[in-house]
Amino acid sequence: MASNFEDLEVWKACRNLRKEISLLVKTFPIEEKYRLNDQLIRASRSVTANIAEGHGRYHYQENTQFCRHARGSLTEVLDHLICAFDETYITENILNDFRLKIEISMKMLNGYIAYLQKQKNSTNT
Repeated sequence: MASNFEDLEVWKACRNLRKEISLLVKTFPIEEKYRLNDQLIRASRSVTANIAEGHGRYHYQENTQFCRHARGSLTEVLDHLICAFDETYITENILNDFRLKIEISMKMLNGYIAYLQKQKNSTNT
């Protein structure tokens, strides 16, 4: 297991997604500053924060639970991006680009969760 959450490939991928979301919301209308912008920023930050917090728990089951929260936040990011598309703040190409990045992050997160579960099961036998 990585000695620091910053070494986790899944955290790095989600960090890049978070940074891209931060840049994207700067292009949204000012009236969305405390609405959609805020929701997207919070959800994207929640992903990396939950991965980091789970890693810091030093217990496979707790780490898995925080990663499940991160997975939920990734899905929330996608929903907010669909909202942005519906409001015509982003194009379908931009939405699909983010959809792909979220899908890749989700697969990495699911792989990390599977790894944690395998480690937990191997220590219980």
